[in-house]
Amino acid sequence: MIRTFAILLPGLFIGLAGQAATTNTTLTVTNAPVTIGATIGVAGTATLSNIGSGAFTLTASLTSLNGAFVTAPFTIALSGGNLTGNMEVPLTLLAGGATTGTGSAAITGGTGTYAGATGSFASLTGTVNGSLLSNNLTLSITGDGTITTTSGGTGGGGTTPPPANTPTITAVQDAGSYTSNIAEGSIFVVKGSNLSASGYTAFGFPLPTASSGSDKAQITFTPTAGGSGTAAYLIYTYNENGTNQLAAILPSTLAAGSYNVTVTANGATSAPFAATVVQRKAELFTGDASGSGLVLAQNVVTATQYDINRFTTGTVGGFTISPAHPGQTMVAYATGLGPVSGGDNVASSGFDFTQNGVTVQVIVGGMSIPALYAGRTPSLAGLDQINFTLPSNIPTGCTESFQISVNGVLSAPTFVAIAPNAGAAACVEPGYTAQQLQDFDNGKTITGGSFSLTQLATSFNGTTYKVDSLAGGFAQITGFQLAAAALYNVSASTVGSCQVYHLAGLASNPASGATVTGLDAGTVTFSGPNISATTVPEDPSTKGYSLSLGTEGISIPGQISVTLGPGTYTINGAGGKDVGAFKASIAIGSPLAISGGLPASINRSAGLTLNWTGGNSSDFVEISGYSGNSSGSGANATTDATYFVCTTTAGAGTFTVPPAVLTQLPASTNTGTSTGYLEVTSGPTPVTFNAPLTAGGSVSNASFLALVGAGAQAAYQ
Repeated sequence: MIRTFAILLPGLFIGLAGQAATTNTTLTVTNAPVTIGATIGVAGTATLSNIGSGAFTLTASLTSLNGAFVTAPFTIALSGGNLTGNMEVPLTLLAGGATTGTGSAAITGGTGTYAGATGSFASLTGTVNGSLLSNNLTLSITGDGTITTTSGGTGGGGTTPPPANTPTITAVQDAGSYTSNIAEGSIFVVKGSNLSASGYTAFGFPLPTASSGSDKAQITFTPTAGGSGTAAYLIYTYNENGTNQLAAILPSTLAAGSYNVTVTANGATSAPFAATVVQRKAELFTGDASGSGLVLAQNVVTATQYDINRFTTGTVGGFTISPAHPGQTMVAYATGLGPVSGGDNVASSGFDFTQNGVTVQVIVGGMSIPALYAGRTPSLAGLDQINFTLPSNIPTGCTESFQISVNGVLSAPTFVAIAPNAGAAACVEPGYTAQQLQDFDNGKTITGGSFSLTQLATSFNGTTYKVDSLAGGFAQITGFQLAAAALYNVSASTVGSCQVYHLAGLASNPASGATVTGLDAGTVTFSGPNISATTVPEDPSTKGYSLSLGTEGISIPGQISVTLGPGTYTINGAGGKDVGAFKASIAIGSPLAISGGLPASINRSAGLTLNWTGGNSSDFVEISGYSGNSSGSGANATTDATYFVCTTTAGAGTFTVPPAVLTQLPASTNTGTSTGYLEVTSGPTPVTFNAPLTAGGSVSNASFLALVGAGAQAAYQ
């Protein structure tokens, strides 16, 4: 079955761009102290050649574990502002199990001179010295990369901005996930400034290699080793509202390799921008053209009705929508499956890669499904479609993980909505009503907020650490990014007062790779029995707030060290660009004491009984466990695991996790890629507070939560 997707318009690929300057740089962090407990902290000094030096901080939680790596946000505080991003560090380095390892990093934003900065460090070499057990482990990092700023300079050693009318390229990316490396015969975008005349112009078949207007815009790929250039086929030029972007198709005949990309417009040519051409790099399109979130797909209802995949059944913008259901055939849209013979600038008649030596699998909720057809979409160019049928036992939910695998290489993660059965009018997402899901489909958003004060005692290498922290913030969620509200693709079952969840997909965020829109609440301070009016730092890229209160019993120069005990704790927001002033307080009682401590081994078929003393009788108690296995590494690291959450009250004094729950968890040994974990926390009923929104309305159900407990590795046998 082959189906043309009529609503895929060129404007779908329009993204954001701005004037920029790119600086080649080397990142060096030398002998930065490492602390490990419930969180992992690295603090030291970073030097960026051609840019400057500043304080380097990286903080990761246990949820940052990504297979053999820890993926966590970092900040480099420079004189002109902060650079922020995410770094992937081998877990064995931070745990002291190896002396060298290789990771990577990406710059995702910043403040001041570096607002909107981007960059990448594809290979970072890390080395450690000292001993974790004696708390003197230090980490050094070095590697080459590039940093691009949208302000026209780096604030120190950056390149000089070009003349006002000269084209400037800031990014060359695939049109699906908006990442580097372009596949032969695929759709891609070039972002920058002065790339084309003002306005929006779309081109018909045969697609031209240069625009017909006065600007004569053209994209050229020239081998870095030398030789003649090859022009790409233009789909559109866009230069409106501060965004300048070109979309094009790379000829299938262009050989894989390293290229310099240039744009010629208005008689001037840009500086070359380095890009890599590969044979295949399949990436999915998403419903909001963001490169993450809800996949762009259709559900086959009848031979003449193809619904757009959404959360509820209905009509939006003249198109029918619905969630998929088990047993249904679907069509997903992507680009980058590979080169084809014939012209890439004319309408395709269809080409099935699965019939020409290419293995294509669709991975939904952790289940691999063979493609019925995977190839060019007839009557269009550069666009690929993958047809497949959902199994009858497919996991269901509004945010089931969705990827495609082409010859074993995974696309970036997205998600798909799947209803429980063909008769259901909506998919099911815990915490959301059918009306809220319908509101999402109609373009509405939900704004929420929460802050969590936590103390977790974690045993590591025979030593117990009590790590205290405060984190939270406010965010606006659209339906297209709903999966960002949950860290994993989750399919849940309930047993008594316990819920069991199956996790499948990319370990770093298998549900989606999606993000939410953070809201600025201005200066937030935290105070309590052992701390007074301390500012909670805000991440400028995510608008999230987090404050490390230290590891109890360990003093690190320059870091806060607070002992959390019984008493009342308060967060106070002064108000900012998006959220007005707010205040919330919560009282913590004495913590639970687990009789005999947490077990190191759990017999799944016998159940798990825990007894405790302490706490207020009305405090809620949460018992959670995790067992699973990971595979792959880096961006392709995946997790297949199960975890459970059981709740009771402190006054009960005891709880048994039944075998019906534990036997759903796979066996684990805590060796290699097999991991098991058990945690018990308790706290008072979360406090609900109101926070006004500057645009009108308020967050009426924001919450302040406090949890105190302990966790440890546990083998599930």
